Amino acid sequence: MIFDITFFALAVPAVLLAGVSKGGFGSGAAFAATPILALVIDPALSVGLMLPLLMLIDVATLKPYWKRWSWPHARRLIVGSLPGVALGVLFWQIANADVLRFLIGAIALGFVAFQIARGRGWLTVRARGDAPVLGLVAGALSGFTSFISHAGGPPAAVYLLSQGLSKTQYQATTVLTFFTVNLLKAPPYAFLGIFSTDTLRAGLYLAPVALLGAWLGVKAHWLIPERAYFAVTYTLLTLTGTKLIFDALT
Repeated sequence: MIFDITFFALAVPAVLLAGVSKGGFGSGAAFAATPILALVIDPALSVGLMLPLLMLIDVATLKPYWKRWSWPHARRLIVGSLPGVALGVLFWQIANADVLRFLIGAIALGFVAFQIARGRGWLTVRARGDAPVLGLVAGALSGFTSFISHAGGPPAAVYLLSQGLSKTQYQATTVLTFFTVNLLKAPPYAFLGIFSTDTLRAGLYLAPVALLGAWLGVKAHWLIPERAYFAVTYTLLTLTGTKLIFDALT
């Protein structure tokens, strides 16, 4: 991995974006950092680089939302994530770099399409009563997409939004859920060699940026309208997702 000005020009805003997203906006858009980094480094390295930083952000954001979560909903997502993570391990062992680029790019575009459809009312997530099976299924999907590209937010969002949680309860539940899921992912990442000396060194360089992003995210949760923040995030995801798919196919 080459730590040049191009790398840091993309890595610093990408990691800052991840911190802000996980700290204040339900964590879903935090995965934007992975496709952005995959533009300049191998996609496997981008995934390995981001996990320790996401775990650091998780730790930093647990305290502000401590015990504001819904434990029954978080528990279902966490239990459901176990087979999803296991499936991610199997997939990783047969996928090459171009397959990962294509999948990360496709998830990026799918994430944007999901959020736009939900925001414009084309896709409605209706409030419903207790739904343990839906929680487990959403957890499995979150576990798989989280393992491949740290993109477990949308399946979890569909489930949590259907449960009528408040904004802060929703945010706190996602913080707890993905704090635990990221811990589950760490041993398989180490076993598969997704971590490397270079990714860990880059993580040390970028750790202060991640913590700054987490702090800004907690502040933004109370102050900044979500529309403005996500407009920038969705634009970045659309551009990077399209570029990754083009690179994978060509």
